[in-house]
Amino acid sequence: MSRAQLLLVALIVAMAAVSARAAIIVVTVAAQRATPPAPPKGYDAGDHFPGAALLYASDLSLPTAATDTSLAAPASGTTGTAPLPTLPIPATYVASPTLDGTIHPARPFVMARASGSDYGRALNCLATAIYYEAASEPDAGQRAVAQVILNRVRHPAFPGTVCGVVYQGSEKSGCQFSYACDGAMARIPSRTGWARALHNAGLMLAGTVEGQVGTATHYHTYAVTPRWNRQMVMTAVIGAHFFHRWQGYWGTPASLSVPYRGGEPLPGPHARIAPLVLPVTIASTAGIVSPAATPASAIQPAYVDRSIARAPVPPVRTDTLPDSQILDKWKDSGKPLR
Repeated sequence: MSRAQLLLVALIVAMAAVSARAAIIVVTVAAQRATPPAPPKGYDAGDHFPGAALLYASDLSLPTAATDTSLAAPASGTTGTAPLPTLPIPATYVASPTLDGTIHPARPFVMARASGSDYGRALNCLATAIYYEAASEPDAGQRAVAQVILNRVRHPAFPGTVCGVVYQGSEKSGCQFSYACDGAMARIPSRTGWARALHNAGLMLAGTVEGQVGTATHYHTYAVTPRWNRQMVMTAVIGAHFFHRWQGYWGTPASLSVPYRGGEPLPGPHARIAPLVLPVTIASTAGIVSPAATPASAIQPAYVDRSIARAPVPPVRTDTLPDSQILDKWKDSGKPLR
């Protein structure tokens, strides 16, 4: 075979190899296009916008008999949640069949019935929550966190005091705000950070409203994905926090209907509840005949020998030799002196 023929054969083989590789690529691409993409898991910032929770068409609701631990804040940077109230919904409420993304600001918080002690305790608790939950946030972010707390105070699903909301669940290690249970309060606040938190807390208690938040009662950061978030309607994104309200009537301004009546508890985590110890009832012994004492003869002889002192028993002789006639005082005669 000539050199030209060899080159021709090599060229044909190379073209065949290239064609086969191209065919494999075409088949692979076609298979990928035919396979539907896997549904995305989780969500990102693109899923967050007002009314987003309604688009998921989720009819799931939190169980009303959930435990404190399952309702607590799952991690730092998010609130816990609570069962929806069992109170009847007013007959005048009509659910809108359309997606309503309008944010309705909450009414200003009113402390007209609060005493000086109530105001001081509420200010301390609210400033503490702002500092440990949003110390690095802008002023709007700090006021938004405070707005969520004040919305909870007026919502029937939560305690009716500021300190009660902030430290809810701390008596059972199921805190709604994680800093009250995870030891974060051991860090002493910085002077400037505490002054800013105290200033924003005072503004909110004086009636300032952070309108962007609306009627939100929950929030979480970018770093946390609580399981309750898809069952709610998002209202705003401020700083690193996403704010949410409940769907339906319990997320409307009308649901924030509980007036503030004071009675603030002491600032700080609640005292732990001791486990319930049921009293032990001792039955009366009247009429019960005691068993007769066991006679000594029925006890094993070895046990009797060990427990009862007895006179020593002389050894029994087995030989037949006569007794010695030597007096005791002469028995040692003949032995060397020591």
